[in-house]
Amino acid sequence: MKKYILRIAFGLIVVLVFLAHATERITIAPLDQLELLAYDARLRLTMPGGVDNRIVILDIDERSLQEREKGGEGHWPWPRDRLAILLDKLFDRYGVAVVGFDVVWAERDESSGIRVLERLAERELKNVPAFHSALKQIKPGLEYDKLFASKMKGRNVVLGYTFSSDEPELAPKKGMLVSPVLPAAAFGGRNIRLISFNGYTANLEELQQTAASAGHFNPFVDGDGITRRVPMLAEYDDGLYEPLSLAVVRLLLGSPPIKPVFVAEGSSNDYAGVEELQVGSLRIPVDDRLTTLVPYRGAKNSFKYFSLVDVLNDRVDVAELKGKIALVGTTAPGLLDLRATPIDSVYPGVEVHANLIAGILDENIKQRPAYVIGVAFALVLLAGLVMALLQPLLTPAKSTWVTVLVVVLVLAINLSVFHYGNVVLPLAPTVAMILLLFTFNMAYGFFVEARGKRQITGLFGQYVPPELVDEMAKDPEKFSMQGESREMTVLFTDVRGFTTISEGLDPKALSQLMNEFLTPLTEVIYRHRGTIDKYMGDCIMAFWGAPLPDPTHARHALLAALEMQQTLRELQPHFKANNWPEIRIGVGLNTGRMSVGNMGSSIRLAYTVMGDAVNLASRLEGITKEYGADIIVGETTREAVPDVVFREVDRVRVKGKDVAVTIYEPVGLQGQVDRARLEEIESFHRSLEFYRSQNWDMAERQLMLLQELSPESKLCKTFLQRIAFLRSRPPGAEWDGAFTFETK
Repeated sequence: MKKYILRIAFGLIVVLVFLAHATERITIAPLDQLELLAYDARLRLTMPGGVDNRIVILDIDERSLQEREKGGEGHWPWPRDRLAILLDKLFDRYGVAVVGFDVVWAERDESSGIRVLERLAERELKNVPAFHSALKQIKPGLEYDKLFASKMKGRNVVLGYTFSSDEPELAPKKGMLVSPVLPAAAFGGRNIRLISFNGYTANLEELQQTAASAGHFNPFVDGDGITRRVPMLAEYDDGLYEPLSLAVVRLLLGSPPIKPVFVAEGSSNDYAGVEELQVGSLRIPVDDRLTTLVPYRGAKNSFKYFSLVDVLNDRVDVAELKGKIALVGTTAPGLLDLRATPIDSVYPGVEVHANLIAGILDENIKQRPAYVIGVAFALVLLAGLVMALLQPLLTPAKSTWVTVLVVVLVLAINLSVFHYGNVVLPLAPTVAMILLLFTFNMAYGFFVEARGKRQITGLFGQYVPPELVDEMAKDPEKFSMQGESREMTVLFTDVRGFTTISEGLDPKALSQLMNEFLTPLTEVIYRHRGTIDKYMGDCIMAFWGAPLPDPTHARHALLAALEMQQTLRELQPHFKANNWPEIRIGVGLNTGRMSVGNMGSSIRLAYTVMGDAVNLASRLEGITKEYGADIIVGETTREAVPDVVFREVDRVRVKGKDVAVTIYEPVGLQGQVDRARLEEIESFHRSLEFYRSQNWDMAERQLMLLQELSPESKLCKTFLQRIAFLRSRPPGAEWDGAFTFETK
């Protein structure tokens, strides 16, 4: 029991630790990392796949970056007059709904040469009126930034920009930052752990002023470098800013405001924070840092890609872009907009925005609402208690099956909620706890219980069969060599006429005979859960009921005795083939209270049994030959095995005892003894009644009838001899019918 308490106590401690982690009282970094990996696996397993036709990606790909002679537009950034043409084509020819640029234009475009001409006008050609006149005429066409800005005006164009998390004194503040969508004060002083930045790189003022909107393209990168989330509201200088994806969606919907939806009062969560953002009729779930999980729908190319140079040169079918959300970005490695995601270690950043836009529109974003902590607590508690309380009591095979079942149930619940409910329940900590408890219990069983088994084997291996050693090893603390008193059954068996047999064989043949005689009989005893006490020459002493408790010890002992006689009969042909004499044995059995334990001297001890019940069994074995019986048992043994047919043999006083006992011979199991044999037994019992009532004539007549049926019956001969003796020397009226043996 002690080992179970220790294992259960350890299991409960483990459960408490994991409960603390589930409720965010403590942080265990490896578990958090495992949970990220588990999230990735679930995401990949449940992605819908297919292509979303609402969103197209206009790719600044390698072909677009080729030289003009090869069909491209040259290296990036392109002159903005070309981008102005692009906007005209996108809105006027292709009829796109919204254009989002996953690009930032923080520097002026001077590729037209306008700045060179202006410097000439200010210096060398300052006094040349014709030059100034010509410059004035061509200047509008050479101011590419203004031209590009003019093409944005009145159109659904969303620009991108990036925040910087550098130290405040080092962080850039470049370009014009769009106005925040919300002030930080919108949260009413709630303690929300916003993702804050110290600087930004935004677009030129003239571009930002004409664009319909702008959004940052800063992902939230986890500690393992994977982009799983995007800040829906990032903080800078007391303002809150939306990402490019949300800006595109809001512009598509007519620019509805962003309304934070706060966690309900009395929530079990640690913060009174924002649970979701409401944009028009859409709801976007966010976590405690106002980030949203990117709902990746599949591998790369889950959205249609078109080479930007093909769009610019009218090589794309209008129907492919009409009414679509167009995102301008790049997959070219040289432009460094590739990210590590749960889907791929090299994933286009522009497609991250596309996935998030699709998820917002479909309201198909995974979430971790406040109640997840309570659910996680319940799952850890339930699975933990099952494992902690049940595992120590199970065999390794059953323990494995239970573990597999619990893990499968946890996975099934988790995946169902993840896929159908879009709720992210913690998975890795629960599974890790289950596997930890399983591993601990298996290791404990392997190392600690193996040591206990070795101890048990060392103590009892020479006495009991291996299967009982295995059973005892399950709880070795229950077994010791210390003396104790128990109700048990003891068996003695001895070879009849062994002295004559030993005198007729040489030592080698005698040794071989005894080995081939004792080994199968020992196996019979072991098979019936017996303990070998000792071998005494040709004698075997065994007992049942210790060291392992056995409530049916008498039955096991009796069945062993019957099988020993059958085994010996089967061995006779083998003995004869070796020119060995026929061997017969007598078996004495008795049941009663006896002392069992390590007994002997300080020099040598032996695990054995002692007591009156043991002595009686020895005496019963000794008198089997007097009755021609193979097995004789005492009264208590007979009473303990009611499903066996017995023949009452006699009432005797064995040597050294004053109290008479009734002795019996087992005949067979109930239902397996034929009618003739039962009638013979009944007839003998009647002869005993006549014998004990000193009706010698009737007893003699009954016995003689039995002897006619079995002329070789020593039992009948013995009683007929006694009757002849008692007729001449009547025992008197006080005689109890018992026969007293003067020898062992």
